[in-house]
Amino acid sequence: MTTPRPRRSLLYVPGSNGRALEKARTLPADGLILDLEDAVAPEAKAEAREAVAVALADGGFGGREVLVRVNGPETPWHDADLAAAAGAHGVVLPKVGEAGTVEAAAGKMGEGGPAIWCMIETPLGVLRAAEIAGAGPRLAGLIMGTSDVTADLRANHRADRLPLLLALSQCVLAARAHGLAAIDGVHLDLNDEAGFQAACAQGRDLGFDGKSLIHPKTIAAANQAFGPTPEAVEHAARVVEAYEGAEREGRAVALLDGRLIEALHMREARRILAIAEAIAALEAGSRG
Repeated sequence: MTTPRPRRSLLYVPGSNGRALEKARTLPADGLILDLEDAVAPEAKAEAREAVAVALADGGFGGREVLVRVNGPETPWHDADLAAAAGAHGVVLPKVGEAGTVEAAAGKMGEGGPAIWCMIETPLGVLRAAEIAGAGPRLAGLIMGTSDVTADLRANHRADRLPLLLALSQCVLAARAHGLAAIDGVHLDLNDEAGFQAACAQGRDLGFDGKSLIHPKTIAAANQAFGPTPEAVEHAARVVEAYEGAEREGRAVALLDGRLIEALHMREARRILAIAEAIAALEAGSRG
């Protein structure tokens, strides 16, 4: 089993903000999205691109996953952004509406470059999520752009995100069908702590691996919501122990606390234990 990478919290960092780029190296986020798109004004694109390239070359991000959100292929900045992101773990493509966008970016970056992530933030992107998720082995994950989807749908912003449930589930389904990560969209109201926690819980229950964030103060809550609890880790260890004991006795199922344990429960238990171990290693490295 491949060791999973924790993605409980992916923080957007404006590429034009040197102070934010520096501070990001010390934050407890699992990953960073160095942003050259929405967070950067047109007149600052070139300067931000250079700052991100320098930050990637300097390193110092520890075990954090570092992604770069580039400007779209219809813009004059796209190709240069892709080149500047060569030192990142992944490139985030905005507003992806078809698989061809992924294939074109992969071709421009060449062999052995960063992984590709797709923003699903338009009605067309949602409807074609499965096609996009199957665009090739370079693809690593899908990130929901819930603000843009809501605007394009002309839907109302609701605390329960009812107008977005179909889109959210469509994203998770497409990601899981192709073995990709799935990251929930941002929560815009930084003063709404209860609402943020509710959105995190909802995203976790829908199957997302983590949440994209716009401010460092939300990292801890996202990490807590999307990380396995100590009780879940303990139970997973007991599931593994019970199932392995049954296997040694030639049985395909085990009984734990009066409930049947089958192979599917064993796989999920092992995933939880692997994620918990990866989180501990990441946090230990960040402290170091």
